Amino acid sequence: MDRRIKFRHLDTFSAIARAGSFKKAAAELNLSQPAISKALKELEGILGTDLMERDRSGIKLTQKGEVFLQFAEQSTAALRHGLRSVRTSGDAKEHLNIGVLPSVASGLLPAAVSAFLKGNPDTLLEVHEGPHTDLTSRLRSGKLDLVVGRLGRPQSMQGLVFRQLCSEEVVVVAAPQSNARSIHRFEDLDRFRVLYPPQDSAIRPLVARMLISRGIPLFPNRIETASAAFGRALTLADPNTVWIISRGVVLGDIEEGRLVRLEVDTGPTVGAVGIMSIADDVPTPAIRAFSSALIRAANRGAEANANSD
Repeated sequence: MDRRIKFRHLDTFSAIARAGSFKKAAAELNLSQPAISKALKELEGILGTDLMERDRSGIKLTQKGEVFLQFAEQSTAALRHGLRSVRTSGDAKEHLNIGVLPSVASGLLPAAVSAFLKGNPDTLLEVHEGPHTDLTSRLRSGKLDLVVGRLGRPQSMQGLVFRQLCSEEVVVVAAPQSNARSIHRFEDLDRFRVLYPPQDSAIRPLVARMLISRGIPLFPNRIETASAAFGRALTLADPNTVWIISRGVVLGDIEEGRLVRLEVDTGPTVGAVGIMSIADDVPTPAIRAFSSALIRAANRGAEANANSD
C-alpha cells in the first residue's frame, strides 16, 4: 500500500460518496469544505485518477471511484472494528452501534433490545434509525456494527451479508374518517395525496414494480418521504392523504385504531427483513448476542402470528 494514503483520505472519500455532496460530508466529519476537498484531491493525486465527477447536480463516482469505494470502506471498517476489539478486551465497557430501518424500530427491535440487555447489562447500546442506503453505507465504513431491516437493491448490498429474520409486506393506510377506506384498487388512489417511498428506501423498487406490472403510472399528487413521524402526523391530520408504508411502521397504529389499512392488494411487495453485516467479518461477542436476541424475537413473532391465524 502507498504510505502516502492516510486514514483521513479514505474516511473523507467515503463520507463524500455516501453524502453525495461536499457540504453534507463536511458536516458529518466536522470539517470545512475546503479541508475535505483538499483531502480528496490529495487522494486522487496519489492514485493518479479521478474518483468523482462534479457538476451542478452533485457528485457522481467514476467507474474507478465505485471500485475503490468498496475497498476504502472495507479498510476503514476493519480498522474501526479492530480498535473496538482492543478497547473492549479489557475493562472498558463494550459499545454496540445498531442501525435500524423504521419498519423494525417499533416492532421487532424493542423485544430484542430488552432481551439482549438482560444478558449484557454492561454493553452500551446505540440505536440509529435511517434510510437503507445511509445505514448500509455507514455499516460498510465501520460506523455501525449491524443493520436490521429490509433487504435492499443488489448494489446497496455489496460487501454485506444478509440473514433473514422474517417477511413483511407494504400496506396502504389512511385516517379512520377518510373516504379512501372504500378504495379497493390502486389506480383509484390518484384521487388522494399519496405519501410515497423515496428513491433511497428499500420498499421503493417493490412498490414501483407492482405499479408497473398493473399499468399504473406514478402518482402525480405525491409526497416522497421516509419519515415515519411526518407520514403518521400528516395521514392522521388530513383525510385526503393515504400512506404507502411498510406494515411494521404502522402495525401499532392499525391495531389501536388510529389508522386503517385499505383493502388493496399489496401481495407483490412482500420482502425479506433481516440482519445485515460485513461479509467475512468476525463478530464480537456482543454482536453475536444481539443477533441471537433478534432471531429469538423474530421466532416468537412468527409463532404469535401463526397462533392468531
